[in-house]
Amino acid sequence: MSMYKKASALVCMVLLGVTLVFAGGSQQGGAQSGSDVVTLKVLNYLDASQANSDRDINEIWGEFAKRYPNIKIEREDLFNEPFHQKTSAYIASGQLPDVLYMWPSGRSSELHAKKLVKDLTPFLKADNLLDKYIPAAVAPQFGGFLGELPSGVTFTHVLYVNTKLLKDNGLAMPKTYEELKAMVPVLKAKGLDTVLIAAQDDWVMQSCLFSMIVGRIAGDEFIDNVLAGKAKFTDKPFVDALALVQDMFKSGVISQKALQTPYGEVPALFAAGKAPFLIDGDWRSGAFQTDVSTGVALIPVKDQPNIAMTVFPALPGEKNKNTSSSVVGAGFGMSASIPAGSAKEKAAWELIKFLQSEYVQKIRLETGASFPSLKGVTVPNLEPISQTRAKFYENYKGTYVLDGVLDAKVYAPINIGLQEIGLGTATPAQVAEKTQKAFEAWKAGK
Repeated sequence: MSMYKKASALVCMVLLGVTLVFAGGSQQGGAQSGSDVVTLKVLNYLDASQANSDRDINEIWGEFAKRYPNIKIEREDLFNEPFHQKTSAYIASGQLPDVLYMWPSGRSSELHAKKLVKDLTPFLKADNLLDKYIPAAVAPQFGGFLGELPSGVTFTHVLYVNTKLLKDNGLAMPKTYEELKAMVPVLKAKGLDTVLIAAQDDWVMQSCLFSMIVGRIAGDEFIDNVLAGKAKFTDKPFVDALALVQDMFKSGVISQKALQTPYGEVPALFAAGKAPFLIDGDWRSGAFQTDVSTGVALIPVKDQPNIAMTVFPALPGEKNKNTSSSVVGAGFGMSASIPAGSAKEKAAWELIKFLQSEYVQKIRLETGASFPSLKGVTVPNLEPISQTRAKFYENYKGTYVLDGVLDAKVYAPINIGLQEIGLGTATPAQVAEKTQKAFEAWKAGK
């Protein structure tokens, strides 16, 4: 579990600007020798509606095709639930793609636990690349090995603040939860919501809000104790965390409308000034940047300095102050069914290596897609919101993301339960009880 702790300290290593030198061009690659074409089937994670998604297609996948003419890519682009459903279908069929996008745990836990993907550490060592990445990026993951090479370290909880909208309504950044609640009637009278969150997708409440709350009120030690059988989800700290979510809905800090808000729609609502606050992950900053293909940004560059990236104000009963929730980011893994030493294995590694190369990570940094896992990656002239994001990593410590440390069978009732609490169809105690029963059933079946 330690790989998830103090992620922000590890991210700061990226900011040191260590000069990166690739021996023999191993990171940049080149066309394979010989005339035989190797075909790779790839499952890719892509939000086609995101600003600069065409850069991902043209400048990343297009560039790989130019550099490696002897590697043919058959790529499948999916996003959000359709992506996860397709991954599950591939697992069930026993026919994984050769290379696939995945997480270090959470929704990819089965891939790790069943060793359906290869350990990438030997590949990194063979190319002398292991120490080129920040330590958290190459630490063992859910299955006890490096199942995917991540793009960086991710903070799943960020409070985006439209400071101008607050000022225009005679308000300032709240220091406590009670101060935030006091804003609700003021903003409601102006026809505004207080906090936006795209809660229709059930993972969002858990990953982007509740994990932070649990980290503040219960702490990582509590989750460690639950996993060790020394505490229960029905204990007071976890129930108190659920009760705070209940209060957010009852008080109007979060409107029930959030439960019908799709994930893809919330950036436009925030950019349009429908509420002064948005809860999302650090990656969401990329949605507000300029799309180079159109020259249009949801939040124009001149207005981006009005957007702050911080964390939720102080919570009642918190033991950890000013923290967010963080986890090693997603990346690409290689199917374990590829024969060792084969041309396909070599091609798959060249692709994975390229997708986390300095060239690609610079593009992702420019577009706000991810913060680099490679040491020393920097780019000039970042848009203001990307500069704000870089400073965010310097200011906050990370606690667990629940779907990063719990099995899917355990965090699923949490995801659903948070929505039920919002709808008023379940109490915090009931959700805690369901979660504990799911944990006990999972542990008995291990």
